[in-house]
Amino acid sequence: MKDIEMHKSLDHMKIFTGNANPELAKEICDYVGIPLGDSVVSHFSDGEINVEIDESVRGKDVYIVQPTCEPGNDNLMELLIMIDAVRRASARRITAVMPYYGYARQDRKSRGREPITAKLIANLITKAGARRVLTMDLHAQQIQGFFDIPVDNMLGNPLFTKYYMSKFDEKIYNHDDFCVVSPDVGSVARSRAFAAKVHMGLSIVDKRRQRANMCEVMNIIGDVEGKTCILFDDIVDTAGSLCNAAEAIKTIGKAKAVYACASHGVLSGNATQRIEDSCIEELMVLNTIPLPADYTGKKIHQLDASPIFAKAITRIYNETSISSLF
Repeated sequence: MKDIEMHKSLDHMKIFTGNANPELAKEICDYVGIPLGDSVVSHFSDGEINVEIDESVRGKDVYIVQPTCEPGNDNLMELLIMIDAVRRASARRITAVMPYYGYARQDRKSRGREPITAKLIANLITKAGARRVLTMDLHAQQIQGFFDIPVDNMLGNPLFTKYYMSKFDEKIYNHDDFCVVSPDVGSVARSRAFAAKVHMGLSIVDKRRQRANMCEVMNIIGDVEGKTCILFDDIVDTAGSLCNAAEAIKTIGKAKAVYACASHGVLSGNATQRIEDSCIEELMVLNTIPLPADYTGKKIHQLDASPIFAKAITRIYNETSISSLF
């Protein structure tokens, strides 16, 4: 157990995981100082999910670590079934630990007859029996209001702040020669907060999205000429938007170099190859989602988010403030 202040025994805490990101769950358990819960999540021959909880959870405070990343529907069903299993086994309190909240980008109706799937997911998790949700960097803050149970939305930017303040130490580098860049207008608030923490200026990429997963970069708002830029976002999906923004920063803005970071590396389709072929020097993501198993490139790296989740879980368990972590 590393620098975690405990107010009561851990005897009544249990942490389980599905198949989405077991490595992260193990790292959280190592940090807290308890073993990972004994469970098996498998599939029947027809594809249905089978969950076996192989230890008592009666009266326990149970945390189920399961990001709903690809394959999103399977991982979501695993989470719901695991919640139901421990609820029926008389767990005292169940917290759904969702490092990545899938379907978060479907948070509103932009035209007629569209679903608000992020709200549907919230309903399913609550109905299954979760008493609390712990997540990180929700794509839309209003998703917290979709739940009628507490939602703790952790921030990943302290990890990026520590990384870049170390990589570009102000004692060595003049931060006037650096700039944080928001890849679109919608990410300005989170980019501004990050820029303030790393003591750098802020610029914005103005883009016009033509259709889902396709965008066209139009202009750079702010001065990036001759500067080292850090693109800051919450999700990298196909990486088309990110790579187009980086190309615009280099060619239109005449930046010296472009780095990028994002909380969640969805990296669908040929995203990894697109990043490897781009002008981006390095992409840092958190380990909320595992990197693709076949990734062998050199540009994409992960930062460990398990300490933040471990500290949040212990504070929930001890019923103390989480906001003081940030």
